[in-house]
Amino acid sequence: MAQGTVQVTHTGTSRWRRRTGEYASLAAALEAAADGDVLTVAPGTYRENLVVQRAVTLRGPEGSPGSVRIAPVDGVPLTVRASAVVQDLHVEGQDSAAPALLVEEGTPELLDVRIVTRSAAGIEVRGGARPTVRRCTVDNPAGIGIAVLDGGGGVFEECEVVAAGQSGIAVRGGAHPRLERCRVHHASGAGLSVTGENSSLEAVGCEVYEVKGSGVQITARAAAHLTDCDVHRTTSDGVTLDTDAVLTLADCRIHDIPENAVDLRSRSVLTLTRTTVRQFGRNGLSVWDPGTRVDANQCEIFDSTGDYPAVWVSDGATAVLESCRVHDVPDALFVLDRGSRVDVVDSDLSQVRNTAVSVSDGATAQLDDCRIRDAATGAWFRDHGSGGTLSGCTVDGTQTGVIVTKGADPTFERCTVDSPAEAGFYVSAGGRGSFHNCRVTGSGGYGFHVIDGCRATLKKCRTERCARGGYEFADGGNAPGGGPVVEDCTSDESAGVRPPAHETAVQTSNPSTSLLGSIPGQRTTEQEPLVTASEPGPAEPARTSKVVLGELDGLVGLDSVKREVRALTDMIEVGRRRQLAGLKAASARRHLVFTGSPGTGKTTVARLYGEILASLGVLEKGHLVEVSRVDLVGEHIGSTAIRTQEAFDRARGGVLFIDEAYALSPEDSGRDFGREAIDTLVKLMEDHREAVVVIVAGYTAEMERFLTVNPGVASRFSRTITFSDYVPEELLRIVEQQAEEHEYSLAPGAPEALLKYFTAIPKGPAFGNGRTARQTFEAMVERHAGRVAQLDEPSTDDLTLLYPEDLPELP
Repeated sequence: MAQGTVQVTHTGTSRWRRRTGEYASLAAALEAAADGDVLTVAPGTYRENLVVQRAVTLRGPEGSPGSVRIAPVDGVPLTVRASAVVQDLHVEGQDSAAPALLVEEGTPELLDVRIVTRSAAGIEVRGGARPTVRRCTVDNPAGIGIAVLDGGGGVFEECEVVAAGQSGIAVRGGAHPRLERCRVHHASGAGLSVTGENSSLEAVGCEVYEVKGSGVQITARAAAHLTDCDVHRTTSDGVTLDTDAVLTLADCRIHDIPENAVDLRSRSVLTLTRTTVRQFGRNGLSVWDPGTRVDANQCEIFDSTGDYPAVWVSDGATAVLESCRVHDVPDALFVLDRGSRVDVVDSDLSQVRNTAVSVSDGATAQLDDCRIRDAATGAWFRDHGSGGTLSGCTVDGTQTGVIVTKGADPTFERCTVDSPAEAGFYVSAGGRGSFHNCRVTGSGGYGFHVIDGCRATLKKCRTERCARGGYEFADGGNAPGGGPVVEDCTSDESAGVRPPAHETAVQTSNPSTSLLGSIPGQRTTEQEPLVTASEPGPAEPARTSKVVLGELDGLVGLDSVKREVRALTDMIEVGRRRQLAGLKAASARRHLVFTGSPGTGKTTVARLYGEILASLGVLEKGHLVEVSRVDLVGEHIGSTAIRTQEAFDRARGGVLFIDEAYALSPEDSGRDFGREAIDTLVKLMEDHREAVVVIVAGYTAEMERFLTVNPGVASRFSRTITFSDYVPEELLRIVEQQAEEHEYSLAPGAPEALLKYFTAIPKGPAFGNGRTARQTFEAMVERHAGRVAQLDEPSTDDLTLLYPEDLPELP
């Protein structure tokens, strides 16, 4: 029963029929009212479940907002099924299975309604309803703020979700609302969530912030268009798109995001226009999977707070940037994996701490009329199959202008490199490349530096004011079948293009930039930072050797590796105890050689080995510093020894892990500066034998050659540990571990299907062992998400079980 009365002004077609009545309950007043009547509710609390089925006006008294409370014990407090007007009411609900305000039909107006509830949803719109909702607030810490479902729509103007236990605003089932100048904050799920085919959302002038999840989440073939919106201060990604989602952002601002500012996967499409992305902890744009695409025009991505690339494109995705600016970031563009592509037109990449453009694992980059400034490396094409074209680009103020290595074969046309500290264009380690009408001015090293007999092609190129010379072709020169092909190239040197040199020079980076950092080759939501030769981070509480060995034992497979590490550990521990007892201890050499294919756990074991030695008091810190040839070898005579010494000093008290160590001693290298790195390293290992443990790693055959070519190095290492490829059963176990960690389970038949899959998968050079297993699990999770997203009420089994049909196609 109401604590007040309801005054109803009955309005007829004639003025003389207008009359007023008073009712003791809202239900009675609604029953008596006809279309057009006005129901003015006296202040009070009404414990009624109201249903508005006529086109009436239901409102509280003027000048007393919030004085009328609709607060039943359970059920839906207020249901609207007509084109009514509801104004100045305070609605409270307590039913976790029902909404507080339900709009089912008509085109009602909801004005200045405040909803404070613990319901399934604060406002729910469904079916054919098309309400206009103005200046309403929702406070629902138990459920969704506003839910628009099952074909519902409507316009929400100047509304605010001040708290939500789930998504702030959820759209699904083909619904399509419009938001104007709304605010969503303090939600425990996504700020805006749109999912399902034909579901869409349009938002103008809205703000999403302080949410425990993604700011905007578009999934499962849904679409959204945001204009002049702000997304900031989330705990997860700023914007997430998955499974054929489509989103347009125009004049928006995404900032203060601890994870990815924007993350796209599974054939999603994003269009950004005049949008800024700043202060992000991981990637500004993270783009994954074949068919996934980003088109950015007149956008700005800047001020990264983490150690990740601003734009990350992998697994066959595509990104197009036109008239954009990317600046004040660790790395600007990273494109990796075969089929991945980045097209950049008339854009600026500047203030980049490491690499402006990095292309690897068979990816492609096309840059036209772009400007790269103030970066450690302008562009780096890293490995076989990686390529693309830079046309009409300028590279200014870098450490090294362009690097081409390991079989990469890009094309450079009409590009200018100005004032690099070292080389303008640097080609090594089997890199190729075509350089047409390119120019280098003011280099602190060589203009064009081609070593290792790399067969690059230079046509009509020009160098000016290069400190060490315009052209340097070490090993191969212009000889038939090897070395660069040079046509019509000129230099301001009187001697013109230099003949092949007797000395070779190598990588041209400052060691602090760690240019040859590990390139993640796997699809993972937890990317490692791309800086590997950095200072050790803050010390964590030391673990005992027993605990660390337990973690080692928990790794899948690697039985022979575990035995070797335990044997070493036992030798060191017994030697330590003998010394404490006043006995002589056998000298246990701690330096190791790790051989094996990628993805077999070499870096992980090296990190655990360092931690074990620290727990036994053999090493002071036990941290891992990972480097490769580029971090150790300099271009100038004498610079290699300095770089190697600096890397050794960073590893002091821990482990220096040299990946692909055989690259320090390439076959037929002549007087390669890598020999200087080896000589320096051998001396440091001898002079400071107790300070650092050195582990060299690489492919088995190459490491055997490395040790044969360098007997001085071989004598410094106690033993070689071989990391075998994983067998199908071990790959299955890795998938099972991943599933358990992420709260998934393999359905009946899935383990058998995985074994068949891992048996049939090609085991060529691209096979990634444990990395392949993790990629397979993530691909299964994505396919599972695409399947389960179609279910209206998925069960726990639906949400957790991975079936054989979730397996991806064999590569």
